[in-house]
Amino acid sequence: MSTAIKIKEINKSYGNLQALDDINLDIEKGEFFGLLGPNGAGKSTLIGILGGLVHKDSGKITVLGNDIILNYRETKKSLGIVPQEITFDPYFTVRETLEIHSGYFGIKNNTDKINELLAALSLKDKAEIGPRQLSGGMKRRLLIAKALVHDPEIIVLDEPTAGVDVELRNSLWEYVIQLNKEGKTIILTTHYLEEAEALCDRIAIMNKGKIVKVDSKENLINSIDKKIIKIKFADPAHELKEELIEIDFKLNDDQRQIEIETAKQDLDKILRKINDLNLDIVDIDIESAKLEDVFIKLTNSGGDDD
Repeated sequence: MSTAIKIKEINKSYGNLQALDDINLDIEKGEFFGLLGPNGAGKSTLIGILGGLVHKDSGKITVLGNDIILNYRETKKSLGIVPQEITFDPYFTVRETLEIHSGYFGIKNNTDKINELLAALSLKDKAEIGPRQLSGGMKRRLLIAKALVHDPEIIVLDEPTAGVDVELRNSLWEYVIQLNKEGKTIILTTHYLEEAEALCDRIAIMNKGKIVKVDSKENLINSIDKKIIKIKFADPAHELKEELIEIDFKLNDDQRQIEIETAKQDLDKILRKINDLNLDIVDIDIESAKLEDVFIKLTNSGGDDD
């Protein structure tokens, strides 16, 4: 794989606040890459520098081999960035907005791509109305369409599904996954950690302006020594306290299911102990750690992102 984005020794401060502290990161072509971190971690600042909206104090970033400062025209054509903030010119329709945005990149006739985006993002029936008439979710869709209208090689999604309904979220991910299969590089920041776990191949976790870990999703999750056993009994579990006294468990709301958290090496011992009780078990499920567990461990936070 060749490198899509190379970030080397990037620093940025706002007065006494060190927003980015010596950031080094390589993102490969064709990756679906996750950039995660709690509030104030520096993700949006890094994306702002990448897009030319924030001035770095030091360091270098190249996009497909082009320096973002020396070759800013080339890098802007290569990037499609969906920002968190929703901003539009209210005097143009949805279609006109996309036509004008195409013109910024020197594309005179972009009807086919615009029609593709309108269909993919469920905006077809809103094409001739102004942004003021759109709902919050529809405005978010238009923001995504603007970022993709010039067919960039690298797509940066900064909280793309914030405030978006489930139906759009699913259709958006279907479209983005297809773009990734076609070879587009996708960079995602999201506070929905289950999205990152489902979509991303490799993940960087940021905290307090630093990158604390970069690895494949599988390696990150496997680094947590944790198994969760969920057992549902035929009888209410609180009536089985005598039998379960030697097992540390949490009783779920339905009173028939218990949840046991254990280290991987103790899994067999716990299951043998449960089996020896000869209780009437309806269902049993074993889960591994999740990305959220890794996130909490590395950031010492509750998992809330920007």
